Amino acid sequence: MQKWIGTFVLLASAFTGYGQQKFDVVIYGGTAAGYASAIQVARLGKTVALLEPTAHIGGNVVEGLGGADIDNHKEFRNSPAVSGIALEFYRRVADMYKRREAFEKMLAEKRKDPGLWRLESKVAEQIIGDWLSEYKIPVFRNTALAESAGAVKKSNEKITQIQSTDGRTFSASVFIDASIEGDLLAAAGISTVVGREPNSAYGETLNGIRAETTHAQFSVKVDPYRIPGDSGSGVIPTIQNEPLGAPGAGDKNLQAYCFRVCLTKNEINRLPFYKPAGYQRGEYEIYLRYLKAGGKLYTPSAQLPNGKTDLGAWHDLSHNLYGMNRAYPLGNYAKRKEILKYHETFTKGLFYFLSTDTEVGALAPQLQQEWAKWGYAKDEFTDNNHFPRMFYVRDARRMVSDYVITQHHVQRESPAPVKDPVCIAYWPTDVHSVRRIVRDGAAYNEGFVFGGNYWRPLPVSYRSMVPKKAECTNLLTPTCVSSSHIAYGAIRIEWTFMLLGQAAGIAAALSIDQDLPVQDVPYKLLTPELTKSKVVIDLDQVGIPE
Repeated sequence: MQKWIGTFVLLASAFTGYGQQKFDVVIYGGTAAGYASAIQVARLGKTVALLEPTAHIGGNVVEGLGGADIDNHKEFRNSPAVSGIALEFYRRVADMYKRREAFEKMLAEKRKDPGLWRLESKVAEQIIGDWLSEYKIPVFRNTALAESAGAVKKSNEKITQIQSTDGRTFSASVFIDASIEGDLLAAAGISTVVGREPNSAYGETLNGIRAETTHAQFSVKVDPYRIPGDSGSGVIPTIQNEPLGAPGAGDKNLQAYCFRVCLTKNEINRLPFYKPAGYQRGEYEIYLRYLKAGGKLYTPSAQLPNGKTDLGAWHDLSHNLYGMNRAYPLGNYAKRKEILKYHETFTKGLFYFLSTDTEVGALAPQLQQEWAKWGYAKDEFTDNNHFPRMFYVRDARRMVSDYVITQHHVQRESPAPVKDPVCIAYWPTDVHSVRRIVRDGAAYNEGFVFGGNYWRPLPVSYRSMVPKKAECTNLLTPTCVSSSHIAYGAIRIEWTFMLLGQAAGIAAALSIDQDLPVQDVPYKLLTPELTKSKVVIDLDQVGIPE
């Protein structure tokens, strides 16, 4: 791994210095979409730079998300939609684990085998690094967009250059915002939205405040008050003391963020859970009350290669911190770091609490015995004491363009037609709860929408990737696509981001070759390139869940 990191340092150093760096395409954000865009642009013979605010390229897949969300749901098989550069990535994964023959056999037989898609974060990072190195793509790590007003310079409706926090500038013919936060979009003056739209905005039924939340709702009644039964005493940690609000109304709440944590039982590779700096036992009162009420807390399970987890949070009570990320998308870098640190401390503290606290042991001895068997994997995240550096930002800014993907495009009955698909997003409208409040005298998770049989795979429109022409003509986004809160839940999957990133790379190259605004790139030119890249864009090729 050190070899390719060194290669990137050499590549990037060739372009460093504080003069202006010029490329055909500059991509901001080393997410799944970011590196896919970069590779595609390079394949089409354009010069490209990949800028990443952190030290690591790869997004969630190098921060603990090893489950891939492919064929792991009992009700549907979505692997036929994993095509193009996304399928290339998972073939490289199969090669790394020496399981290529089994992988190809699975594809040929059209059967589900979720285990063949799963991977470790360190393996993902090596694959991505090697892949970028093959194309000699300059990668600029720790290169965040400046927070000053002049971070983005425009001439008429075109971005001419962007500036990083250390004063470097980057110019290009086309820019791609492949971040999840949408910082480049916002700095360029492009319309964005944060939170849930009211149902009335797009004639939806699943957006806004939920009248009833049943998915991942508390299985037991948990008293929310500091003094049990006393509503005037305030609420315990993790609960927001606010009313439900009007069902269907919009708000600025976001689905919860969490870390996807890599744990192991392997004694040789296991670092026992430790008490983090800033640990406060009182933060976990709700977990004690949950156990006292008869609730069954979650435990880790090894689903990744080499006996590792990618422990997520989708249970009624876990390390999803509902309502504690509201300030993240529009916050400055210091505020985001503060929110990230709080989530990290809370999550580490929770694992330590569950595995060592005597009261937990008295209430649920088997639960504690199981947690005590686990610990952090020593061979992962070695630069951050074996804990992921970044949490799972499930939703931040979303672009608002002339075309908005809504519930109507995802619904099975009378779906809105899509005439310019660039990939198929094959996942339900998956939005986690956005807050934990008090309802009928008990703790209540509000906002989770997942599954059901109302949805179908979503052909993602090219128009959702481009801003309003009056706002900018040379920027695309594969990650903050123009979509409603509920529709974005069907899009925000890593392999879908890879495909959207590939489409953005193709469109960027075409925009340059044709000397056209990104909005005017003819779909008839985009389609042959998608086909050449073996991207599936036809619903008939993937089928619809029964």
